[in-house]
Amino acid sequence: MNDCLFCKIIKGEIPGSIIYRDDRIVAFNDINPQAPLHALIVPTRHIPTLNALRREDDGLVGEMVRRGAAIAAEKGYEESGYRTVFNTNPGAGQSVFHIHLHLLGGRKFTWPPG
Repeated sequence: MNDCLFCKIIKGEIPGSIIYRDDRIVAFNDINPQAPLHALIVPTRHIPTLNALRREDDGLVGEMVRRGAAIAAEKGYEESGYRTVFNTNPGAGQSVFHIHLHLLGGRKFTWPPG
C-alpha cells in the first residue's frame, strides 16, 4: 500500500527506530511511547486489520507474538512483566491500518486497560 506509514518504514522510505527485522516481520520503537518499552511488531506484508487475516497467516501472528516475547526478554522485562495488544479498527484505537502488535513494558499496567 503506497500511503501506509508502516509500509514506508519497512521499505526504508521514512526513518524508523528498527530493533528487529527478518523477511516476515519488523519491530521498531513507537514514536509516541506509552511505557519505557513500547515497540510495534508488524508483518512486512501489508494486512490492514486483524479482520483481514487468513488461515495461512496463523503462523505469522504466532511469530509476531513470539518476537514480542523475545524483545521483552532482551530488554529485561521477561520476569517483571509486559503487555501485548492488537487494536482493531478506530473504536479500539487503531490509527494505522497495518496490523501491529504493541509491546509495552517497564511500568505498572492496570486492568481494564481503558
